[in-house]
Amino acid sequence: MTLLLGFSAVNTGNNLLFLVVSGLLAFMCVTGLAGMYNLQKLSPEVIPPSEIYAGTPVLLRLRLHNAKRLLPSFLISVRCEGSKGITFPVIPSSKTVECVIRAVFDARGRTKVGKVMVSSVFPVNFFNRYLSYDLDTEFLVFPQLIRCGARGEGSEPVRSGSAFRQSRGLDGEIEGIADYSGREPLRMIHWKLSARGDELLVKEFGRQAASPVVISLADMPGQTLEERISHAAWLIKHWCSMRPVGLRLETDIFPAEAGHHYGLRLLTALALYGEQSR
Repeated sequence: MTLLLGFSAVNTGNNLLFLVVSGLLAFMCVTGLAGMYNLQKLSPEVIPPSEIYAGTPVLLRLRLHNAKRLLPSFLISVRCEGSKGITFPVIPSSKTVECVIRAVFDARGRTKVGKVMVSSVFPVNFFNRYLSYDLDTEFLVFPQLIRCGARGEGSEPVRSGSAFRQSRGLDGEIEGIADYSGREPLRMIHWKLSARGDELLVKEFGRQAASPVVISLADMPGQTLEERISHAAWLIKHWCSMRPVGLRLETDIFPAEAGHHYGLRLLTALALYGEQSR
């Protein structure tokens, strides 16, 4: 439109058209500068959760910091790879806003956040200006969990179903806090928490007395390696909080141990298995 008015002004010598064209050009220049300044000094940050499984929707924490000291930013849209964008109406100066975005990762292994697009239609929605940020934040995606028969190598038959109940013990990981009944040994008393109240509190431990389960990747059902890895991951997730779990890969053998943290170690080994050859 501005270009058409400019040609008309040149051909007709109409000073009014020259004024209109000058006003439009000045308006485009001012709004363009305002739009670019609106995107300056914005720093995105993506924080993944502690556990991410391939093929399973996950919520990522997205933070956007406005480092401008005086002016806020308006109508800021942020989009990460593999997720839908989200728009912040206003980000105050020297403030950080936070939200959660839904994302799905298709493959296991090490993954980076990648490109984050920050855009805005401010101030008059004529143009959509954007800046691209390459974030090096790296995290691990565990294999996809595919349900498998609750089985493994052990000295006793494996039970499955809702009738299986985890019993308490003295040699597992801390699983909770309960009131002191007088039957627990003194070493189980949680003295820090007890000092905050009027009653004694004790730590509840899991039991490691159950026979171990050793999962062999070569014996897992499935036609492809990824299917066998997904079945093994489901078994580890299923058993790690109930009994000691071990893992047998092609070249590595992990001894059977219990606990959530050890289960994450086994899942990490599966997530990185054969990564160099992929």
